[in-house]
Amino acid sequence: MIAHSVDDPFYYLHNFRQVLLWVEQRYEDLLDDQELAFIRTFGQLDAPAQALMVRMVMRKGELFRSDRLDYAEIGDTGQALQPLLALGWVREPAHLALEQLFALLRKDELARCFAPQLSRPRAAKHDLLAQLQPLALQARSLAEWFPDSGMRILQWCLQPLCDRMRLLFFGNLYQSWSDFVLADLGLLRYEQVPFSTDSRALQQRAEVDLAMALHQCAERLEQGDDPQSILAAMQGLRSDNPWLARRHARLQFALGQQCERLGDWAQAMAVYRQCSHAQARIRQVRVLERSEQWPQAHALALQLAAAPANALEVQALERMLPRLARKLGGPPQRRQRVAPLELIELELPRKLAALGVEEAVRQYLAEAGGHVHYVENTLFNSLFGLLCWEAIFAPVPGAFFNPFQAAPQDLHDGDFQQRRSALFERCLGRLEDGSHHRAILDCYAAKQGLQSPFVFWSMLSEQLLEQALACLPAAHLKQCFLRLLQDIRNNRAGMPDLIQFWPEQGRYRMVEVKGPGDRLQDNQLRWLEFCRAHGLPVAVCHVRWSETP
Repeated sequence: MIAHSVDDPFYYLHNFRQVLLWVEQRYEDLLDDQELAFIRTFGQLDAPAQALMVRMVMRKGELFRSDRLDYAEIGDTGQALQPLLALGWVREPAHLALEQLFALLRKDELARCFAPQLSRPRAAKHDLLAQLQPLALQARSLAEWFPDSGMRILQWCLQPLCDRMRLLFFGNLYQSWSDFVLADLGLLRYEQVPFSTDSRALQQRAEVDLAMALHQCAERLEQGDDPQSILAAMQGLRSDNPWLARRHARLQFALGQQCERLGDWAQAMAVYRQCSHAQARIRQVRVLERSEQWPQAHALALQLAAAPANALEVQALERMLPRLARKLGGPPQRRQRVAPLELIELELPRKLAALGVEEAVRQYLAEAGGHVHYVENTLFNSLFGLLCWEAIFAPVPGAFFNPFQAAPQDLHDGDFQQRRSALFERCLGRLEDGSHHRAILDCYAAKQGLQSPFVFWSMLSEQLLEQALACLPAAHLKQCFLRLLQDIRNNRAGMPDLIQFWPEQGRYRMVEVKGPGDRLQDNQLRWLEFCRAHGLPVAVCHVRWSETP
């Protein structure tokens, strides 16, 4: 599949054709008769009709004014419409509700339509609608709403069908057609992941329908529907399909959060108890705390602290347990003392503030010796991405839906590592026998410029790579990589800003930089504690600006 340049006025049409071809080839056994007929009939239409249909698919909503469907490359819109109307894919709606009309007409047109009913015709458009809604006006044709308007309203009728195509291509319904058509114009290069029937996330037609139903529930949540009614609709939407189960868990967690926002503590607790989302356990403690059920909250927090699921949970419990103990009337609890981190206190000339605090410190440390780089989250992520490339891009079911993915879809799921455990074990095993140097350098050369969720090509120079491999002990890299895999979403950020190498001595130091008034964020605190616990050299540098030169 090759995306087309925007220099071709029909680039969006070429890309849409390729999407349909991809879906037909990969999922033909999951498509129903209507969908197969649509793909084949679309291919027989003239280019102007195809292009006009794709323009409507890409636009928001299903109702369009005919005078807003004017595209130079298509030419005569009326002629392009004829086959779409004949097929029933586009029609002129018999009736329009008041709200639909307001979405289509300009303010001046609405003022002409409703002049007798409007007490304040010059008000804002949303206020005009508010003036008319109490009249409970019934839906009617455009001619009845707006006689002699001279316009046509057209309705695109196959959006649900195209949404299923979009689901099968993207693996989600949050990306729009324009995400592919406009973003992937051959400017970006992607890893060529092998696609097979076994690697598909969806293997049965019923699973496609279930995915669509879950998305509809998510849309209802976004629109503010009552969580109780959505939860009721979700009761029959469970599946053994891991891809669908993960999406069910994410939606369930979002519903629990909405119940919290509404103060429905009992329902929130019930949702979280049934939810497999990684943060559902700690949210249960939070719900019990917010609903002032101190004994239950404290008991559950102690239970979780005995076997915490991840570093984020540990950090949250360290804050919750003393607070809950106080609520129960217990004595003040001392925080566990840990070995202090190395601190660097700097007072630098204020004129250097224009460089940014990190660059000012980088230059200062470089003058003192060693090679200093601003890396923040880029270096360790990149080294991990290069060493574990084959595991990250493995064609496991539900990971890759199309050839234009920079990352597997399950990257942030709790079982990401588990589903590729043998591959990750092999990749990380290279840190044990010393072959990781060659593996990383070979991948750096072979995959240069390909999209990756971990590798920051623009930041990763050959010099930085060579210094890192010379100075970073394999044991330290392994600890960092294992931590990344524990919770990719939360652990891929928060790493120290700078890294300082002394290649001739084979040593390094990381430095977190904080300017005046800046404080350490939670994810940074977790990384610093990890470094302290595992013996990784790290310092925190506090900077003050001096008025003296």
